[in-house]
Amino acid sequence: MQSLLSFKHGVHPPEHKDITAGIASRRFPFPDEIILPLSQHIGTPAESLVQAGDRVERGDVIAQAAGFISSSVHATASGVVKSIELWPHPNGTMVPSIRIDVDPNSTQMQRPRIVPRWEEVEDEDLSGEIGKAGIVGLGGAAFPSHVKLTPPKDQPIDLLLVNGCECEPYLTSDHRTMLEHPEKVYLGIRIALKALGISRAVIGVEANKPDAIEVMRNTAPHDLDVTVQALQVKYPQGAEKMLIKAVMGREVPSGALPSSIGALVQNVATSANVAAVFTTGQPLIERIITVTGRGIRKPGNWVIPFGTRLRDVINQCGGLTDDAAEIVFGGPMMGLGQANLDVPILKATGGVLVLSRDECKRQDILPCIRCGKCLEVCPVFLNPQLMGALAKAERFEELAADANLGDCMLCGCCSYVCPSNIPLSQLFAASRVQLGRLAKLA
Repeated sequence: MQSLLSFKHGVHPPEHKDITAGIASRRFPFPDEIILPLSQHIGTPAESLVQAGDRVERGDVIAQAAGFISSSVHATASGVVKSIELWPHPNGTMVPSIRIDVDPNSTQMQRPRIVPRWEEVEDEDLSGEIGKAGIVGLGGAAFPSHVKLTPPKDQPIDLLLVNGCECEPYLTSDHRTMLEHPEKVYLGIRIALKALGISRAVIGVEANKPDAIEVMRNTAPHDLDVTVQALQVKYPQGAEKMLIKAVMGREVPSGALPSSIGALVQNVATSANVAAVFTTGQPLIERIITVTGRGIRKPGNWVIPFGTRLRDVINQCGGLTDDAAEIVFGGPMMGLGQANLDVPILKATGGVLVLSRDECKRQDILPCIRCGKCLEVCPVFLNPQLMGALAKAERFEELAADANLGDCMLCGCCSYVCPSNIPLSQLFAASRVQLGRLAKLA
């Protein structure tokens, strides 16, 4: 029995994964309309290649990457482009988006495509093929995968870490990916190893998913140097820096990327979608998404086309319960609360969480009592109490320079344990936005 590796600090919130962990994924019916924002990833928004009136087929490129750190957008359903206009985004802004009226008579089959044989593609060209398919990290950050797979020449990678932790409460989409598509995960690992020019990988899975650990170990190819490592159940075990620390014992320096210490982290769902590019030619147009919480009548795991509106997801899942109080894209720790039912599902949407009133935190905010609990749980050893005081005083430059705001992962551990219910993580996120605005004015 392998020991359970972990990291220092962190929290143990109630999991609530039992709601959907045992429900196999099902294909979501295509809605009447798809809305695809040009910004679904970290980096520069994509540039539209279509205009109103154009006919598009499922899988067609409709917006191209507009730089190295950018990602293409593909039609997730066949139909006719209705318009390109500003549309509500899950992050609370209005962004240019392509609206597609879905053809109700279409079979929604993709056009025949030439599928490259990954074994015959040059190592350095594999990342380019992955970039064409619009693959981004599906662990939440949505960082373009082709950029990750092209690390700086002076920062060689020696280990691929495949993230199957899924430490956010409620979410089970990665769990289902490992149970239902282990062969795709392993093929995606092979392709990533070839692109990086290395041979070894470790799959990290929290110990609360024993069935996934068993499946991944039983299906591991004998000719692949890969280890399935059980990890302690603790949040945020799935964060890049925490996973690297737990498995490799290495610490990512302040302001640096994992590549600086020879590590590259890829989500299990990302690996499975990389495999699809080289088996069926399918770009990133859909994913398994968990719809859960006590506020939704029919929780489950669904393969949902990107661009599906939140209201269509809720309606398909039986609607909201009478005591539904809040809707979150993602998990309760780092997810984004939603105020508009017309926002679309994006590449980065791993779950739709509908919380009942009993599941929500209280709303009152009390003065800080300097108990130190936030310091005890911060996984990167910051001082959230001091940072919160600086944020409230709008001393943003000091917050960044002296309190190391840039190292904060916005994991929410400090907010979770605060007895005064101070929204520390939200204060830090708002401070980053304000710092960005000040930088533009400088």
